Order: sequence, then C-alpha cells, then structure tokens
Amino acid sequence: MRRSGGPVDVTVVEVAPRDGLQNEPEIVSTADKIRLIERSIAAGVRRIEAVSFVHPRRVPQMADAEAVLAGVPRMDGVSYAGLVFNERGLDRALAAGVHEINVVVVATDTFSLRNQGCTVADGIERWRALAARAADSGLVRTVTIAAAFGCPFEGEVAESTVLELVRRVAQDGPQEIALADTIGVGTPDRVRALVAATGAIAPDADVRCHFHNTRNTGYANAFAALEAGARVLDASTGGIGGCPFAPAATGNIATEDLLYTLDRMGYVTGIDLGRVIETGRWLGEVLAAPVPALLGRAGPFPPETK
Repeated sequence: MRRSGGPVDVTVVEVAPRDGLQNEPEIVSTADKIRLIERSIAAGVRRIEAVSFVHPRRVPQMADAEAVLAGVPRMDGVSYAGLVFNERGLDRALAAGVHEINVVVVATDTFSLRNQGCTVADGIERWRALAARAADSGLVRTVTIAAAFGCPFEGEVAESTVLELVRRVAQDGPQEIALADTIGVGTPDRVRALVAATGAIAPDADVRCHFHNTRNTGYANAFAALEAGARVLDASTGGIGGCPFAPAATGNIATEDLLYTLDRMGYVTGIDLGRVIETGRWLGEVLAAPVPALLGRAGPFPPETK
C-alpha cells in the first residue's frame, strides 16, 4: 500500500519503441519510431527504452538502432536505454550515445539458448563483462532476469532459482535489477514474494518490474510489485509488444492503462495521461490496427472537459 504522509513517486519506463515494436509483424519506419519517442517525451516520460542492439537477422524490427538514436531529441533529464546482448552490442550502444544499458539474463537454459544463444551461466558471465565496461563508461546499468515467473519451454521457475540469479548478478553493481514476466504467467502473490526478496538480497539496487498482460494479470502484478517495494515499472504505450522468441508472449501492460490507476490512487509519475492516450491512438494508426490499451476507447474518468 502507499506509505502514509503523501504520494510516492513511481518511475514509468516507456518500452514501446523497443519491446513494443520488436514484436510487430511489419517494420515501423525510423521516422515513426522517432515520433513515438518525441510524443512520449512531450507527455512527460523521462526514461525510454528506445532501441535494441541485436543482430538485424535476429530482430529486423530493431535494425535501425543507430538511426533512431541519431534522430531523437537530446535534452536534460531524458534518458535513453538500449538492450545489449554482447560486446559488439555494447560497442554500438556507446557509439550511439545511450545513457543506460539493459542486459538480460534468462532464468532457464532452454529459453536462454533460444533467446540469446547461450546458457544461463554464460549469460551471467556476459552480464559481468558488460557491466564492468558500462560502469567504466558511466552508463546506468540494469540487469533483467527474464522468465522470472515462468518459462515457455521449461514451465515453472522456482523462486529459489530466481533469487540465486539475483544474488549472482547483484555482485556486479547494477543500479537496477528488473524482474520480467516475459510470458505473462505471474500472479500477485509470487510478485510480492520475489520483489521483497530481491530488495532484501540487493538493497543497493532499485527493483524494477516488467509485466506482460498475456493472461490479464499484468496490472494486478504491477500494483503487487509497488506494494512490495518496487518503484520502477516498465510499460508500453498502447499495450503493444511481446517477445519474438517466446510462443504466445503478447503485449506489455499499457502505459495509459497503468497511468490511469496510478493517478487515481495518488501516485506521482509526472506523465500526462491524456497525451499518452493520444499517442496510443496515433500508434494504432501507424500499425493499422487497434492497440490493446483500453483507455483509448473508454477515455479517462472523470471525463475531460473541452
């Protein structure tokens, strides 16, 4: 629950430009990716996961990472993050001028091999090497534990497995440890337990959470995470996204739908809900399909007056 004595700030990281668009069947133009980022900034978003430095053959939707970062506005207080998988990816990220990197360590070997071409143990070693270089370059470092609540290939993932990964990745000084429900199977009880335990194991790192709404539990999980101490949540305008390497991993929780509940509960994000709703509608036009978010259809409450 919210602490007594006033609202608590919640940081919403906008991930539509990366995790949202990477799962779309059609490649969105560089110009529209930049417009999406510009619109998010105009709405008050200050942390944006903008690109992924993955090989274009693996995720062709992210092939224009450098062009996107060359075209986005550079302004005080706005931080751009890139997903990095290996040394070559970090080289590209540094050259492109990111402020943050996000390195993924997958919780199971089968998914790790399919997603990143390495075992979990190898993924941890990659994280360590990348974290050291990124720290030397002054970048903010997030390590994401993917499939933390369940794996599409191995099924249930034990809490003890995830927490052992937390212990190991925390040794390399991440500013954030993100718990990702990559396939949308988590439930609030599991979220509370993992977030609280992660905070206890790694008190020097902020706990961040990344939820998919595949089974309609994403928003309940987001608020369970806040109750347990997380203060950073990923969300995707329009609720678009998913993982190309996980069967049936549908969209992220929608930024506008999340903001509606945060606003009504008195949390402070600094993001304008109305502008995000407009961007979600615009994004549906770009994609030529309605986006999953509900606020674009229902509108806010109380209704806005003209």
